[in-house]
Amino acid sequence: MHHETRNLVLVLGDQLDEQSSALTDFDPQSDRIWMAEVDAESTHVPSSKQRTTLFLSAMRHFAERLRDKGWPVVYRSLDDEQNAGSLAEELALAIRQYRPSQLVMTAPGDWRVWQQLRATAAQHGVPFDIRDDDHFYCTVREFKAHAEGKKQIRLEYFYRELRRKHQILMDGKLPIGGQWNFDADNRGSFGKAGPGALPAPTRFEPDATTLAVMALVNQRFAQHPGSLEHFGWPVTRDQALQVLADFVQYRLPHFGQYQDAMWEGEVWLYHSHVSSSLNLKLLRPREVIAAAETAYHQGLAPLPAVEGFVRQVLGWREYVRGIYWTEMPGYLEQNAMQAQADLPGFFWTADTDMACLRDAIGQTLKQGYAHHIQRLMVTGLYALLFGVHPKQVHEWYLSVYVDAVEWVELPNTLGMSQFADGGLMASKPYVASGKYIDRMSNHCKGCRYNPAVATGATACPFTTLYWDYLSQHADTLAKNPRMLMQLKNLNRLSASQRADIAQQAQVHRASMAV
Repeated sequence: MHHETRNLVLVLGDQLDEQSSALTDFDPQSDRIWMAEVDAESTHVPSSKQRTTLFLSAMRHFAERLRDKGWPVVYRSLDDEQNAGSLAEELALAIRQYRPSQLVMTAPGDWRVWQQLRATAAQHGVPFDIRDDDHFYCTVREFKAHAEGKKQIRLEYFYRELRRKHQILMDGKLPIGGQWNFDADNRGSFGKAGPGALPAPTRFEPDATTLAVMALVNQRFAQHPGSLEHFGWPVTRDQALQVLADFVQYRLPHFGQYQDAMWEGEVWLYHSHVSSSLNLKLLRPREVIAAAETAYHQGLAPLPAVEGFVRQVLGWREYVRGIYWTEMPGYLEQNAMQAQADLPGFFWTADTDMACLRDAIGQTLKQGYAHHIQRLMVTGLYALLFGVHPKQVHEWYLSVYVDAVEWVELPNTLGMSQFADGGLMASKPYVASGKYIDRMSNHCKGCRYNPAVATGATACPFTTLYWDYLSQHADTLAKNPRMLMQLKNLNRLSASQRADIAQQAQVHRASMAV
């Protein structure tokens, strides 16, 4: 067989890093880069218009950048008549056409894609060099060694290990400031007056490339969720670096204090908005963490804010990746609480009279974004209390958020939010009544439901479903020492109160199933 190409280097839509391990020894004389936009990646879950647009636009900008360096790029666009529709079929065509001596790629972020591409390479008898993703601080092997023999894998200890090893926010062997975790300082709400004047988010006018993608997505995926009129995400490395710089300067100083707060109609608040750039690899976690650390050392941001942010990137992000790659493919099927309900239809429309859900879902469909408390303690909490099948919850999150790549989204949804892995990730289910949302936001003020009551015409569905959830799962939850306080409160309710709650919960669930 005559080899026309030494290495065919595969670059996926979430691997847009010129420094990636797959490109370290790239030789433009003898190698080619392969990139493909395919329908299947937007349809295996109905990827929202915002999410698909971000991926395709960022891919096209990246390919352009490589071509500008004089690197040969084999690029299949979605609207090419020859497009075979899936990554596996597109790769097979490229193997036949370019006859590479081997395929090279950085380990992908999605089990399904990894299996497809490996199978294609094997079918064609082409050697496949899959390299470690050095974008991350921790390899999957290191995580596996950390997790070995543990029933539960707690973030806190893993995080401390990484901080020691990489000397991040450390003073010798001790954490700067004398404590590892400033979580307790990072739970502020905005109070009655609200957030006041907020720094503007860093958004970008779509250029010609992005506009072409938007037109294509609107035409091809017209039925997919969301809309594109507010599209402004960073699609290049330069834009991503600008988002990071603006976050560190304008929002990081207040990020810690208000990271869990919500306010009606306020989408961006003090959050970083760098997750989509990190997950597409336009930014590297090391530069993101270094920027936050520098801000602390220069006195530009307080330690609780910087530590809280570093914990999300160094701790949480690395931790969920380790969970994903050590637990797949079985993880996808976990359903420890035996939840069987269908996801209510308003998750795709925001058409609900529950103010917090209407706000979080409406903003998600418009912007492809919601911050972590809206995901965990509004949409996720409702789905958990309602008893939605965890796989349906996962597919919704993967579909609607621009930063959703399966390795990061699945454990966050299935483990942290829905407690479907039986406590591997989270030490207890994140359950709360409507009072939590009332404490952290102003949503309840303008809502027809009262978070303080569980039965009757004005009962908040969160509160009704909360007590019903505790009731239904009391035996399982009683084995968890961290749930004893909540179960004690449940036991204060009389048998008739509990029956009324169960009845109201049943009526609410039935009304959502129409």
